[in-house]
Amino acid sequence: MTDPTPGPSAASESDPELIPAATVLLLRDGVSGIETAMLRRNSKIAFGGAWVFPGGRVDDEENDPNDVVGSARRAAAREVEEETGLTVDADDLVPWSYWIPPQMAAMKTPGPRRRFSTWFFAVRSPSDDILIDDGEIKDHEWMSPEVAMSKRDAGEIELVPPTFVSLHELAAHNDVDSALAWAAGRAPERFATRPLPGDPMIISWDGDAGYESGDREVSGARHRLVMVEGGWRYERSAS
Repeated sequence: MTDPTPGPSAASESDPELIPAATVLLLRDGVSGIETAMLRRNSKIAFGGAWVFPGGRVDDEENDPNDVVGSARRAAAREVEEETGLTVDADDLVPWSYWIPPQMAAMKTPGPRRRFSTWFFAVRSPSDDILIDDGEIKDHEWMSPEVAMSKRDAGEIELVPPTFVSLHELAAHNDVDSALAWAAGRAPERFATRPLPGDPMIISWDGDAGYESGDREVSGARHRLVMVEGGWRYERSAS
């Protein structure tokens, strides 16, 4: 498997180089269904204050341009151990998706921004016992995808769009075996994000009728996240 090639929406000559990164849906079978480990990041670091999956950038010594997925796997396994105290085998990580952020011109947050191209993986957790460092990671909780998304909508936690969409996908599965089999049976989807101008904020991906034109009102297929204040909606037309 090779790294998806970023399209024109992923970068421009004025954009900083994409930083390789990796994250892991660490899964377990809970009493009421599938759950994933969620970590709250320190407010002073990248994605500060957000609840995320374990993960981080690919270190230089891990990075092999001839094996980008293997590089991401190694980084993902290391980050799981550093952020949760749990050990997973890099070879057991199942590719889930690949995410590319919008161009800098479309990112409205002021100030310098780093742009991460991120591999998402999934794996069954070897244990329920998570040990955080209280440095980069300030809190943790096992959550069902439904609980995590409802907490975001209630304003109790902050999520970033790739996490929210991954949780939405995870919610389609009743147990870990189902989720891992689904991920292993398909090519990991590539999400190259493009905002659709207007209010409320909408971000879109390939397959949305407005993806190329930027017209949020155009009729047709939907593949977008509508980020309304009262509750985010992931809209995707049946393929």
